[in-house]
Amino acid sequence: MSARPRPLPALAALALAILFGAGCGGSEGELDGSHPDYAKALAGSPPPLAALYKQGNELLGGGIDAYEKRIGSLHGYPAVVNVWASWCGPCRQEFPVLQNLSARYGKKVAFLGVNSEDSTDAAATFLSEVPVPYPSYTETGKDILFSVGGAGGFPDTAFYDRSGKLLFLHQGPYRDESELEADVRRYALKSG
Repeated sequence: MSARPRPLPALAALALAILFGAGCGGSEGELDGSHPDYAKALAGSPPPLAALYKQGNELLGGGIDAYEKRIGSLHGYPAVVNVWASWCGPCRQEFPVLQNLSARYGKKVAFLGVNSEDSTDAAATFLSEVPVPYPSYTETGKDILFSVGGAGGFPDTAFYDRSGKLLFLHQGPYRDESELEADVRRYALKSG
């Protein structure tokens, strides 16, 4: 007797469950622990950017007020701000792209993170596995995300000009370096 075929709706539901599960939580296998030599890549950064990178990989408090004060202190330098959470699968997949681009453009562009709706312990553990040369502001809600025009999902990446004006918000992950690099050039470096 042959095996009875599964009904098509059951197979479709199984496929959706697999796809949904692959995009949420846990390590994604692309995080191999390697990262650029940030000290070498960012040596000689202008003082405002060097001060930012001295806080690399730290989780900073203060919420939206501290975040907005930092954006203001970067006057004269464009900024790229990534909103992320350690439990977000697409955020985890995107981090190697952010590692490489922040090392490549960090002398001209300020990079910042915003860790939202995440536990401090989980975020710190994730950053120990995938360090970045810039700090992340922490928030329990989504005040900073909403201030940049985010709709509530993760990840989002905001681009500010040299005067601190928000120019563009990319919603969703950057899948490869060329995609993020194009937006860094288009929005962060468009005025020079």
